[in-house]
Amino acid sequence: MLLKVMKRITRAVGLCKKLVGHFSHTWKGKMALKKAQKEHKLPEHSLITECPTRWGSRQRMIQRVLEQQPAISDVLSADRKSRHLVPSWQDLDVLESINQALQPLQEFTDALSGESYVSVSYVKSVLHLMNTSILAAKEEESDLTKSIKKKILEYMNTKYDNPATQELLDMTCFMDPRFKAGYISSDKVSDIKARVMTEIEATVPKE
Repeated sequence: MLLKVMKRITRAVGLCKKLVGHFSHTWKGKMALKKAQKEHKLPEHSLITECPTRWGSRQRMIQRVLEQQPAISDVLSADRKSRHLVPSWQDLDVLESINQALQPLQEFTDALSGESYVSVSYVKSVLHLMNTSILAAKEEESDLTKSIKKKILEYMNTKYDNPATQELLDMTCFMDPRFKAGYISSDKVSDIKARVMTEIEATVPKE
């Protein structure tokens, strides 16, 4: 089942990249797209190319393709050499599911990057928000969207589940006046407080 889902995602994203590349490399294609955008009363936005070194560029690429899908399909369908790039309804369903899963994460990341003071103490609160809100599955979402969100959460939670890492995150969270013990398990608060006091005392010069 997982392999089948991954093949669908790989195909849809690969097709998305190809059609974006098609319009990016031909002046004729760009002009035809602009004309089709006007006919469909769509925003005259350029397509976005995914960049491996830029976080979120895949989601932005997919979102823009979905926005411009009527114009894109018109232009591609008019040329028999490019008709094979027209996304099928199955491809569009997959792209919609990917976009629904990644868009909240993208919006949150953009907002967080705008903060003037972000430190390691944010990790606990961010993980909490991811699990309870941002990446929480919604009833109206497709099974694929829910599956993508679940996989992202599993990866993120596993990345920080080491006991030593959890203790460090709890300590930094406790010492941050913005969070204190808000995201620490109640049964761990007294131990974390004692550990913090011990660390502070160890840094104070002895007379």
